[in-house]
Amino acid sequence: MYRIGIDVGGTFTDLVAIDDNGTVTLGKVPSTPEDQSIGVMHGLAQVAASLELELGPFLANTDRIVHGTTVATNALLERKGAKVGLLTTEGHRDVLEMREGLKPERYNLRLARPEALVPRHLCLGVRERIRADGTIAQPLDEASLNKAIRVLRREKVTSVAICYLHAYRDGRHEQATRDILAKALPDVHVCLSSEVLPQIKEYERVSTTVVNAYVAPILSRYLSRLEQALAASGYDGPVLIMLSHGGIAPIAEAIRMAAGTVLSGPAGGVSGARHAAGLAGIDDLIPFDMGGTSSDISLIVDGQAALANDRRIANERIALPSLDIVTLGAGGGSIARAVRGGLLQVGPESAGAVPGPACYGNGGVEATVTDASVVLGYLDPENFLGGRTQLDGVAAAVALDRLGDDLGIDGVAAAEGVHRVVNTQMAEGVRLATVRRGVDPRRFALLAFGGAAGLHATDLARQLNLNRVVVPRIASVLSAWGMLATELRLEVTRTHIGDTSDLDIAAINQLYREMEAEGRNRLSNWFDGDIHTARSADMRYGEQIFEIDVPLDEVNFEAPDLLEQIKAAFERRHETLYAYSLKDQDPVLINARIATIGALPALPEEPLMAAGADTPPLGQRRIYLGQWLEAPVYDFDRLSAGQQITGPALVVSETTNVLLREGDRATTTPHGWLDIQISA
Repeated sequence: MYRIGIDVGGTFTDLVAIDDNGTVTLGKVPSTPEDQSIGVMHGLAQVAASLELELGPFLANTDRIVHGTTVATNALLERKGAKVGLLTTEGHRDVLEMREGLKPERYNLRLARPEALVPRHLCLGVRERIRADGTIAQPLDEASLNKAIRVLRREKVTSVAICYLHAYRDGRHEQATRDILAKALPDVHVCLSSEVLPQIKEYERVSTTVVNAYVAPILSRYLSRLEQALAASGYDGPVLIMLSHGGIAPIAEAIRMAAGTVLSGPAGGVSGARHAAGLAGIDDLIPFDMGGTSSDISLIVDGQAALANDRRIANERIALPSLDIVTLGAGGGSIARAVRGGLLQVGPESAGAVPGPACYGNGGVEATVTDASVVLGYLDPENFLGGRTQLDGVAAAVALDRLGDDLGIDGVAAAEGVHRVVNTQMAEGVRLATVRRGVDPRRFALLAFGGAAGLHATDLARQLNLNRVVVPRIASVLSAWGMLATELRLEVTRTHIGDTSDLDIAAINQLYREMEAEGRNRLSNWFDGDIHTARSADMRYGEQIFEIDVPLDEVNFEAPDLLEQIKAAFERRHETLYAYSLKDQDPVLINARIATIGALPALPEEPLMAAGADTPPLGQRRIYLGQWLEAPVYDFDRLSAGQQITGPALVVSETTNVLLREGDRATTTPHGWLDIQISA
């Protein structure tokens, strides 16, 4: 039987199939932005052909498909989501307009006001009021609600977000409103804040619920098309969706919590990096994922990835738990331009899958990072994607010459400049994820993956003074591979505010027991295997305005010193993130959290390679590293375990290339990965 991981990116759709023996088969096809399911089905057909199977028998012999999608992300970025109406407590219709009262660029006096996902005339107040303690101050007024419903019907909204004040304490008014809407507007999608994000902070709760309502209908239509296409091709197993917090869920749950899919693809990369860390025996890693459109950077500390609850995507706040990932508009398709003052700018705009870089020959004319790699000799135009596609080297050279003319230099210098600029941008992204959070990156290894990362990782490591880079053999599709190494996960959150010294131990224990029971009941609706839970809390010092996620698995909730243990756990976490803690201050617990996890069968390990005679290079290629030189080219897939390669050299495979610079020394591990020591 096979397990299939699918990661749809902005430029390519990556696929991984793993059989019961651990044998890995890769697929990579251009993404189809008009309908991502088309590219997915093309990729499945390619993988089946690689296995010498027809698509039908291949899918019939598959028991699990895990899918990371950018449908919700693209709907937000492109403002192509549903037409949403917002029902909120009377007098609070302007929460989206006021946001948090802060500007993204506080000193920019000409900064335009961000456009809300819901225009003000569709933000409608309803007469009702629940107090912060859960008591009802004003019962739900159905006349007021019906008046709002008439506006929603007249405006032909397709989705409604219901966000009443203090609904995190008691969601009965939101539930009653949904029941009335179901009769009045049966075809409209409805999201409740008490189900999407039942926690304190009004703007975060409203924004997250609105985002959920905005993207859920789009995601639902896409996943329905994909399910139908898979069923028509012979697949009758489950389709599981990668979520932003690093877990997976069935389609119905992913649609219900659609806002939790906006980091679906990058989350697969972090899951893959976490699994790779275990295989490589490296506890501290900087996962660096460079694809065609963007680069994603995160941290693996002691084998674990950090979660965050303050993500902003397309200027919208999403307060659901998600892996802490820094995303940059820097990828192989990032467009390079000369801007005012003769400066070179790379990204964030990307050529994407259509038309793509100039060298793709699909009508693109602007210079991109990929075009620069062709001009510098790092990519072989005759052997791209294993020879299935040829690149247009002339078009790449013309694009870089044109860029060079704008900068007053030749095309080769322009290409070298493109690489320097994009590498510097990505190095700054790594600093954002490490140095600016009090973490010294020099004690970490850089895990390079994504189709484009191998050409940039060694220079990136030099800029950051890192001495080790690891490149998995499946680097170009590691996100898809990582999706198969994760577990079912469902989050339950409750607000419970108090200084740790003042909390009631019995009440805290009762709260977590109730949350665990709720999580297990919900997860058991679509999973009948082993379930375990992980406890955590959102905490901060009293003067702070943002919380941090504090794992509580090592805390003994039955101990009489429970509160002291929670305080100590917060201090350890604060020191890990920010290099200090305040021993004389009591932290404040804001939200209690439970992660309910359903363990899926572990990935079968790929057979290890045996040591053998060194594999000779395929030949030589002329590349530019400050000057033109001849460098040996090695086949990544045919290297022997223990083989060492000293740079300058290229290691190439069907889906990725790795550039070793002068003095770099790469050793092939038993997994077939490259473990690179960076020269000073």
